[in-house]
Amino acid sequence: MSTTNLFWFTQDLRLDDNLALHAASHCDQLLLVYCLDPSEFKPNRYGVQGMSQHRLRFLYEGLIDLDKQLQPLGQTLLICMGNPVEVISSLIHQHKVSHVYTSDSVGNYERKRWKTLTQRHQDVDFTRVNTTRLFELDQLPFSLENLPASFSGFRKRVEDLPINAPCPRITHLPPLVTRNHSWPVTLDRPESDDSSPFVGGETAALEHLKDYFSSQAPQTYKETRNALDTWDHSTKFSPWLAQGSLSVRQTLHALRQHEATYGANDSTYWIYFELLWREYFHFNALKLGSQLFKFSGIKQSKPLTSFYPQRFRSWCEGNTPSAAVNACMKQLNATGYMSNRGRQWVASYLVNEMRIDWRYGAAYFEQQLLDYDVASNWGNWQYLGGVGADPRGQRHFNLSKQVQMYDPNGEFIKRWGGESKVTHLDTVDAADWPIMRH
Repeated sequence: MSTTNLFWFTQDLRLDDNLALHAASHCDQLLLVYCLDPSEFKPNRYGVQGMSQHRLRFLYEGLIDLDKQLQPLGQTLLICMGNPVEVISSLIHQHKVSHVYTSDSVGNYERKRWKTLTQRHQDVDFTRVNTTRLFELDQLPFSLENLPASFSGFRKRVEDLPINAPCPRITHLPPLVTRNHSWPVTLDRPESDDSSPFVGGETAALEHLKDYFSSQAPQTYKETRNALDTWDHSTKFSPWLAQGSLSVRQTLHALRQHEATYGANDSTYWIYFELLWREYFHFNALKLGSQLFKFSGIKQSKPLTSFYPQRFRSWCEGNTPSAAVNACMKQLNATGYMSNRGRQWVASYLVNEMRIDWRYGAAYFEQQLLDYDVASNWGNWQYLGGVGADPRGQRHFNLSKQVQMYDPNGEFIKRWGGESKVTHLDTVDAADWPIMRH
């Protein structure tokens, strides 16, 4: 009797180093599926969408690139628009699927969807495989419940653990469920975006990986990583890592090859250091579940912040009294990208100066960032909001001092039009009456 497997692509849009797809390939027929939930494009509880046009364009490029790579292997990617649970359930029934595979996700909502599917189809086997982290849970020298409360404690206990090399590229796949069938692609092509240097998909990801590590840029990474707006001063891997068109193990493997050729130093170590930060946030999200999105985070008390609609809108639009914040937000809105230094600035300003609930900032970043990753985004916002895994407590940046350090000539602020005539946070009072300035 022939077997039919279904592989559900999520944040793993690649053929290189994809253990989950390798596992799914042991069958007679294989159905390859990606589901895009329409709820991503509707306002959520924070009044923003789950996905901007920048993110949609980057995703579309990644999906089309994946489909092109599948064609020579006799396969096609089925792209569905709909509730993922309902889409996968329908395909299970329609094609008599016996086994469903996917990459293990640390996201709370994603894990709930998976649990719903397993409960609904108890006669089907379900398997999740880690493709997004360096370490497996059983490799850790502690249980998930005993995850260290700080990154420093985590790093010291895991940085010397052995890490498997990337698995081989997939060069053979079982045939389609139905031969000579043209699957409908229900995702409309978004408008092209010439303002962003990022192109989605594994082809672009591997090209960038090769270019970066064949250059001297990693040798000075620690000194240049805080640059606000320069392409080769930071690695720029994060959008492809978030999409899964590049794996974290591929990235580390390329780093080790670079070190073998050009030498290891503090800068090359710092690239690994930041990959470990990503790792920590992923395990932290897995441990916290829904607590990752709570106002009080992992703390016992809630922050002394609230929601001010007019303030939040001015922050989103880059129309605040801070030229540095404005420049960063305008860069984000135009390109879907912002430097790590800029993210810390705008988060500190939102929480400490504007006194706004940190979750609104996290939700807006989710909408806008090409490199949106649920664990890193919400974990970092908890951290900067003073309710996360940070022994120092709330991070409050002196923006005047920061600008003098990182944009002393005002070139970044000028490039992105950060200067504004706005001099006060509020134009209306609590009752929506205009505030008259004298």
